[in-house]
Amino acid sequence: MLNYFLALMVMKNFRIKDKGIVSEQFLNKNIHDFDSACHYISMLPYKRNTYKHDILCVFNDSGGTCSTKHAVLRKLALENDDAEIKLMLGIFKMDAEYTGKIKNTLEKFNLKYIPEAHNYLKIEQKYYDFTKANSNYHDFKNKLLIEKEIEYNQIVEKKIAFHQDFLKNWINTQNLNYNLHKIWEIREQCIQDLKKRDYFGTDNFSPVCYQNSPEVRDEFKQ
Repeated sequence: MLNYFLALMVMKNFRIKDKGIVSEQFLNKNIHDFDSACHYISMLPYKRNTYKHDILCVFNDSGGTCSTKHAVLRKLALENDDAEIKLMLGIFKMDAEYTGKIKNTLEKFNLKYIPEAHNYLKIEQKYYDFTKANSNYHDFKNKLLIEKEIEYNQIVEKKIAFHQDFLKNWINTQNLNYNLHKIWEIREQCIQDLKKRDYFGTDNFSPVCYQNSPEVRDEFKQ
């Protein structure tokens, strides 16, 4: 929560006008400015959406992923004539320094890290992550390998293709003895590692979301 309020101290804001389907959803919830919309989105549960192509899925499902949560904020900005609020797609190093829970899996397969994809916003040369209330761009900033701007309607096929192409090139440049399918399996094991409870019985928290849905897995089996 503290990260959220610190972000709002410097983030630009605008009043929401009744100019589109996303704006209408927020106004119906008595949310009248962008700051409040970001807070609302960050507080929604992290969950896989039933139909990610629907820009309103975070409202229909009462939750979302880094993709759907930031896509709806980008669409809200566009509806209110603020195209400078950008939707970003980054690939970062998911390594044992980032989270020690994947150390054993990485060592088992002799890997230093797995490239992972994440969505967030860029506003006036500053970055913001509203995946969860205490998500913070700086948690993965120094591990970014590449990033690009995408649109709110490119968070499914285009995002998967970008991640897939990056992994293919990474496998080749690192001279790894694994194919894309195997790397994806190792990545899934890392995600399972992250879900494990720690010694004190508390759930692991990561500010970065991880796509682990069947439709994404199937893309990497092709």
